[in-house]
Amino acid sequence: MKHPIFRLVVSGIVLLFFSACAIAENDFARQRHALVTAIKTETAGTRGYLDSESLDQRVIEALLKVPRHEFVPDAERPFAYANRPLPIGYGQTISQPLIVAIMTDLLKLNKSGRVLEVGTGSGYQAAMLAELADNVYTIEIIEPLAKWASANLKRAGYDTVHTRTGDGYYGWEEAAPFDAIVVTAVASHIPPPLIKQLKPGGRMVIPVGAPFMTQYLVLVTKDADGKIGTRQILPVNFVPLTGRH
Repeated sequence: MKHPIFRLVVSGIVLLFFSACAIAENDFARQRHALVTAIKTETAGTRGYLDSESLDQRVIEALLKVPRHEFVPDAERPFAYANRPLPIGYGQTISQPLIVAIMTDLLKLNKSGRVLEVGTGSGYQAAMLAELADNVYTIEIIEPLAKWASANLKRAGYDTVHTRTGDGYYGWEEAAPFDAIVVTAVASHIPPPLIKQLKPGGRMVIPVGAPFMTQYLVLVTKDADGKIGTRQILPVNFVPLTGRH
């Protein structure tokens, strides 16, 4: 039988632990709100690129809800809500929140939509997509990152996101067609398999250019007749899309 004093000490440690967790979560929530305020201000400054002075309110709500600190390495948690990219290992980064917000907004998602993400990274963009669409598929070519992202998504409550390790250049044919596709690494061209897997009426957002040179975020649309249209949105800086293609 354990001594009453021992039980009291253990109970006290447990209470302190949960109190510390609650304080940390409240602090992260305050940081998320500050980040969203900054993003709103910066979005207004990009209206020349976006033809809009504000983001969809659903995107704002997703930014306020998704716990970005759950999608960065422990060493980067103090900077989780800084409006900048952060390293996540293997030469990869979690994108700047402003860019994640803009890319998500450009997709014009609806709740019943089917979305493909190429380049899961840490899982943050997939979590944002899952707040806006019920059917999210995401592919990561770096196996350790794919496993980590899957664990991050489950821990954060996004366990309905479909994850896969593989070369996203070729898309996810079994789950196609998609209402929207987002690519989170720069490509020298728009991959034909992704164009094929995009539904008529669908939208794709992809950085196009060369690593360490001029890159542009490009909006790709497919009309009801399958005709493809493209529009450069704004200059960006992404890591390269890798694979054997």
